[in-house]
Amino acid sequence: MYTTTGTDVQDVIHDCWNHIGVVGDQSCTKLPANVHCRNCEVYADAAQRNLQRPVDAHYQQEWASHFRAVSDGGAVKDSSVLVFRLGREWLALPTQVFDAVAPQARTHVLPHRSGAGLSGIVNIGGKLYPCMSLATLLGIDEQGAPAARGRHTFARLLLMRWEDQSYALPVADLHGIVRYAASAVQTPAATINKGLSRYLSGVITEGELRIGCLDTALIGFQLARLLR
Repeated sequence: MYTTTGTDVQDVIHDCWNHIGVVGDQSCTKLPANVHCRNCEVYADAAQRNLQRPVDAHYQQEWASHFRAVSDGGAVKDSSVLVFRLGREWLALPTQVFDAVAPQARTHVLPHRSGAGLSGIVNIGGKLYPCMSLATLLGIDEQGAPAARGRHTFARLLLMRWEDQSYALPVADLHGIVRYAASAVQTPAATINKGLSRYLSGVITEGELRIGCLDTALIGFQLARLLR
């Protein structure tokens, strides 16, 4: 019934991969050489015919209606932040202040300098960075952090740059980049501890997460002050 030999490709059933290919009974004589149907010229030819098929009036009308539809007026997501966790708190800073995300590295203590937020220095890719504890600066208890769940839940270092100075910021977990509408930023709740609340510029929501957006300029100023 199905044939994949000879030169008359038109005689091949258009969806032979569903019958004698990897999805079917795998009896196709081309399968051993191609390993998978997607590597076969018959499959590629069918894809070309699908892309080159004539567009009927109904299809054109359907998409014309789609693009004519009036916007629902939803807020434009014009801002983005990198979201991370310290202790139990999910926090964020603008994506543009970060150079990279790095794995944890051994912190080397600086004599008479370490403490009060400056943990020491770390070597990342052959370059030394001051390692700054945001948790200490913000008054966040890291001991009460939830147990790690999932293979992607682990501590990292965020390499941040502010006014030509780079910093390594240890975080307990990383959620990733979140885009949001600046107009949707909410006022921080009054129940947030005062040590943290003074550094917040607002709160955003991502799924079930309530994320505190840190005041970038204030954080940058405090980090620079700790290095003096």
